[in-house]
Amino acid sequence: MTPREPILTLPGALTAYILLLAVIHLRVLLPLEWENWTIDVFGFIPKRYDATLLAIDFPGGAGAKVWTFVTYSLLHANLSHIGFNVLWLLPFGSALARRFGALRFFLFMAVTAAAGALAHLITNEHSMAPMIGASASVSGTMAAAIRFAFVKGSFLSFSRGDADAAARVPALSLWHALRNPRVLAFLAIWFGVNIIFGVGSIAIGTDGASVAWQAHIGGFLAGLILFSLFDPVPRGAVDAADASSQDASHSG
Repeated sequence: MTPREPILTLPGALTAYILLLAVIHLRVLLPLEWENWTIDVFGFIPKRYDATLLAIDFPGGAGAKVWTFVTYSLLHANLSHIGFNVLWLLPFGSALARRFGALRFFLFMAVTAAAGALAHLITNEHSMAPMIGASASVSGTMAAAIRFAFVKGSFLSFSRGDADAAARVPALSLWHALRNPRVLAFLAIWFGVNIIFGVGSIAIGTDGASVAWQAHIGGFLAGLILFSLFDPVPRGAVDAADASSQDASHSG
């Protein structure tokens, strides 16, 4: 008798990441001045890198210029903020964690967070508002997942197997991915939604929170382009693009 699988199973790496976000979010229980200090030290502040302000000491000192490229992504403003990011992580992060394994997954999340911070820095050079939120990394997981998600047998194809098998099908090369109609449709929708609504990471300033949509795009592009550097699954003798194109004819 085949044992029943749970309705929702998450890879250990993704579960650990979500738990880390939840534990860190307990900082909101701290006194207000400690809460503000945490955001100043671990949030990403573009003004911190302004060469014209060498005489100004920012919280965290020189070290914060390095670690905040990643640590900002572990902080969230409120429950809806963290909940939104976790909601998108469940399908895409789960597929990627299964495929990459824990070490590659955590490194990927850090790299895409840094790419999002860099994009935000380039486009908000003099901003004093700290940016927080995991959406650059979440966007990176979405971009990386579409490199294999539409391939026959994977989780967005018409024909797929169990979760582990679906996460480990041979991926599309970047060239073939950018020629795949379903990938292109996903890209168009993703960029359209982010440009119009800009949801995810936020920058906290004196005038309230604003959306750091440039960070989403930075993380997304990094995930899309750098996917192959992290992917442990061989491309295979037959290019995955060929299998992807046959999904519809083999779905019945």
